[in-house]
Amino acid sequence: MIKNDLFLKALKGETVSRPPVWMMRQAGRYLPEFMELKEKYDFFTRCQTPELASEITVQPIRRYGMDAAILFSDILVIPQAMNIEVEMKPNFGPFLPHPIRDQKGVDQVIVPDIQESLGYVMEAIKMTKEKLNDEVPLIGFAGSPWTILCYCVQGQGSKNFDKAKEFCFTQPIAAHTLLQKITDTTIAYLKAKVAAGVNAVQVFDSWGGMLSPTDYQEFSWQYIQQIIDALKEEAPVIAFGKGCWFALREMSQSGAAALGVDWTCSAQNARYLSGGKITLQGNFDPTRLLSPPKTIKRMVHEMIDTFGKDRYIVNLGHGILPHIPLENAGAFIEAVKEYKPRD
Repeated sequence: MIKNDLFLKALKGETVSRPPVWMMRQAGRYLPEFMELKEKYDFFTRCQTPELASEITVQPIRRYGMDAAILFSDILVIPQAMNIEVEMKPNFGPFLPHPIRDQKGVDQVIVPDIQESLGYVMEAIKMTKEKLNDEVPLIGFAGSPWTILCYCVQGQGSKNFDKAKEFCFTQPIAAHTLLQKITDTTIAYLKAKVAAGVNAVQVFDSWGGMLSPTDYQEFSWQYIQQIIDALKEEAPVIAFGKGCWFALREMSQSGAAALGVDWTCSAQNARYLSGGKITLQGNFDPTRLLSPPKTIKRMVHEMIDTFGKDRYIVNLGHGILPHIPLENAGAFIEAVKEYKPRD
């Protein structure tokens, strides 16, 4: 039994004394203990070495005591397993030297044996579970098929993913074939994570907001729906689409346990658009963590008041930034733990 099960209760929609809190990208770059390991090991070595990945996962829990841990990994381990070369260049980000631009490229992409290609992730989960010792739940995650396709076709990060969109709009058959291969791999990957011990999973659609509402349904949401359908009986699924407020109504009817919301969508709109009956997660602007700790605490309390303490998970609206002061990150977590509902 998990000793602190606030997060799992919130996912089930149960009444809680206060909402749970964790932060996207909490296992990482703003922590000095993470930076020490970063100086010794390159990015994918950290992802692929279970001892390192599990250590990085528990670092923020030791320091701040969040209500959930999220496994340190990266969404791009999926294309790596699918026979697509992915590098992480310092001060640049992801780089794929052979981007996929046609049907021939899609044909070379495989749906891998998960244990064979990503077994190191399952080992990291088992090691992390031992370190956590049932104190808090562990979240596993994957990128949405559309978001993975963006990197595979663009070859790197982008402000608009124009090449990825061009590929989808000019070669839709090749695009849908690639999306389905990514979806099948992701379903098998997340099921293996659940079997290895994660208590919930989150699908990150970081680039969903690049698409129009109509194109979102065709090139992103239908594939996320497949993932939710395959996983929802095995573990709670959180769907997070950055910039995808327009799809909240449909997302709320998907069988997902919770929906992530970014900072451009207000609590009132998020509750209205999602029908008011599903757990929501978010939506603090990560850059707001640069405000003074006192301001952070006041804003967090206001945010909880607006969302309501039940059916709500306190989080950022995207990943924590590297230059956030430790005290400010702490103020964010403390604010939630100190929260007292208004009578």
